[in-house]
Amino acid sequence: MGLNKLRQFLVYGAVLETGLDLSEYLVAGNSGRYSLELTERSGSVPRQVLEVCTPFVSSHGRDLFIYSDREFARSKEGQPWCFEVSGVVRFCWVSGQGGIEYEALEQCTDQLLAFWLIHIFLPLYFTLEGRYEFIHACAVEVAGDSILFVAPSTGGKSTLTDFFLKQGHALISDDKVATYLEDGTYFAVPSHPNHRPYRKFEDLGYRVEGFSATARQVDAFYALQGVEPGAEVTISEISGHQKFARLLPNYLYNFSFLKGQRLKYLAEMVNTVPIYRVEVPWDLKRLEEVHDVIFEHRQG
Repeated sequence: MGLNKLRQFLVYGAVLETGLDLSEYLVAGNSGRYSLELTERSGSVPRQVLEVCTPFVSSHGRDLFIYSDREFARSKEGQPWCFEVSGVVRFCWVSGQGGIEYEALEQCTDQLLAFWLIHIFLPLYFTLEGRYEFIHACAVEVAGDSILFVAPSTGGKSTLTDFFLKQGHALISDDKVATYLEDGTYFAVPSHPNHRPYRKFEDLGYRVEGFSATARQVDAFYALQGVEPGAEVTISEISGHQKFARLLPNYLYNFSFLKGQRLKYLAEMVNTVPIYRVEVPWDLKRLEEVHDVIFEHRQG
């Protein structure tokens, strides 16, 4: 990848300025909701300052850690942070300042740096900075509307999204959808122009030609429900407390200090955005039928 002249890229609705060439993974742009600057750190992270280490999770075969100068809790203006992917990279920042430094570790490669920056670190950063609420979903454009597919892990949302993209629908966000509320309307933020229909570790997937680079109103959620291969493809609207129950497990980064805020956000969202149950037969040969039923539903 290497360091070059400063470039500006769009990622999760923000303009990221950096000397890294991320053009293989992101689209160029100079207008966004936020501005970030990514630079290489000169020297290692001063651990005597960031003395509180919180094991995060294990992901893609790596151990992840968060460092700060206090117990892990709500981020405050001026608070120093460091996110570490064991053996690969550290990302450091000070809350509220918009600057991010990275430190490449012994196993770091250009591809690994790009993956951990885009797929994992930036969603975590925007969550801790209070910029977005992230939902584990795939978002695509259908008949002029922005819809989000949600499903349990291995529930088929990536496979279905892949089929929709191959039919010419635009991708808004893959796997992690950043959302925000503005003037009573919920928006889905475009993430990056890559889709990963398979589960290969530390890989962003393939580049998508049709990518929606602007934030779009969230028009509907489609909750995928697997059924027997010979069953009928059906769509029914979910109502009442079931709407809340259906979306809550799809929140990303469920930090305890965000619980109250998120419950309020989600409660308002389900009262605003319709949620539909789609019964999807476990038969790849019927993906076209599922696509057509959802497409007709949006047109109707």
